Amino acid sequence: MAKLYFYYGAMGSSKTANALMAEYNYAERGQKALLAKTNIDTRDGANIIHSRIGLEKECILLSEVCSMKDEEIRQYDAVIVDEIQFATREQVDRLAEIVDQLNVPVLCYGLRSDFQLNLFEGSERMLAIADEIREIKTVCWCGKKATCNARYNKDGIVRTGSQVMLGANDDYIALCRKHFLEGKLKKDD
Repeated sequence: MAKLYFYYGAMGSSKTANALMAEYNYAERGQKALLAKTNIDTRDGANIIHSRIGLEKECILLSEVCSMKDEEIRQYDAVIVDEIQFATREQVDRLAEIVDQLNVPVLCYGLRSDFQLNLFEGSERMLAIADEIREIKTVCWCGKKATCNARYNKDGIVRTGSQVMLGANDDYIALCRKHFLEGKLKKDD
């Protein structure tokens, strides 16, 4: 039976690299995986998934996946979605339909929570309905498991602002809860 998978982790935990490796593994075995990302993530272009370690691949947008006819989706052995936290509840529900009605596994990768430790809409829905939920771990500067995505600037950790601000290492850092709450970006703070 196909399943709806949610692989989540803090910034820098290699979620995107894992998504790209999963697609590669399907291809290596002669299977076809449909690779997609949410519409809001345009940092590397609308139809490119790019990981921090340099892996990248062409993809389609999640809105396109959600509007595909069942016959089109049945041509794939899996659907792989990056940045699922930015999906709507309706999009996640459509992915669940693909699993349940078409028996096509759907692997979703994304953040669990934002820089204020609030759930994203897509992540909240995934946590509620995914068949399997797995954490992709990364570490804080202190060596403990990082679970928090700290947004920062030259003045330190940013605690207010819009939930969505696309960025990378120059805007976000993964921290353990203790150092997130203390506002410590590095050992000397």
